[in-house]
Amino acid sequence: MPRNSDMDAPHHNRGDEPHHGSVNSAGTDSTGTDSFADVLRERLSHVLWLGGGTGAGKTTTARRLADQYDMYRYDTDESMAVHARRMPAARAPHLARFAAMDMDERWVTRDPHEMLDTFHWFHGEGFDLIVEDLLAMPDDRPVIVEGFRLLPDLVRPLLADVRNALWLLPTPAFRQMVFDSRGGAHWGFVAKTGDPQRALQNLLQRDALFTDRLADQTRDLGLQTLGVDITLAEGELARQVSTVFGLEN
Repeated sequence: MPRNSDMDAPHHNRGDEPHHGSVNSAGTDSTGTDSFADVLRERLSHVLWLGGGTGAGKTTTARRLADQYDMYRYDTDESMAVHARRMPAARAPHLARFAAMDMDERWVTRDPHEMLDTFHWFHGEGFDLIVEDLLAMPDDRPVIVEGFRLLPDLVRPLLADVRNALWLLPTPAFRQMVFDSRGGAHWGFVAKTGDPQRALQNLLQRDALFTDRLADQTRDLGLQTLGVDITLAEGELARQVSTVFGLEN
């Protein structure tokens, strides 16, 4: 999951401050015109999209590739707090309900299926703000954008070439290993609940369900995926991702 909180994270963005446009999650402007969608795909044709399940190694991989191939990097986790503050309740109802819950309501007392179906970022709330941020960044070199907020059905309309997008699908064992390395039940917002162990198990189960959903969506949309398990070393994962993106050519 995000490194510290599912809703709040420090803001960081390469390039200029994002403008306040009217891009929506379907890749069109407020008029919904196809011509605008074509323009948007062209303007984002230098962007590489690295989505996937939580705890899949997206951030580490994106950082490696950005350094190795001199790309800008945009971390969608790091923009969550800023994006959350910019969205009123009418625009992000799932976020508003999540924000009104206490920590145990969010992570302990609800069923993982309910947690999956009501989580605001999994509904794409704020995705249009990610697009606005990307459009505001310099385009003199490629940009790699990463995070679980990159939902396949929202990214697909923005792709001029489907080879520019990839979703990492971690196995439950890999995700467990990642969370254990972060401190398990003693980590981040999980430790702030009344039952950290239960919260962690709920989180792991919810995220496994989310990964399954991503697998189904990417298959239906004809998008690229890469399985991530405990046998895959960090450097090898980065190499495989770079190969999929054609960076080694």
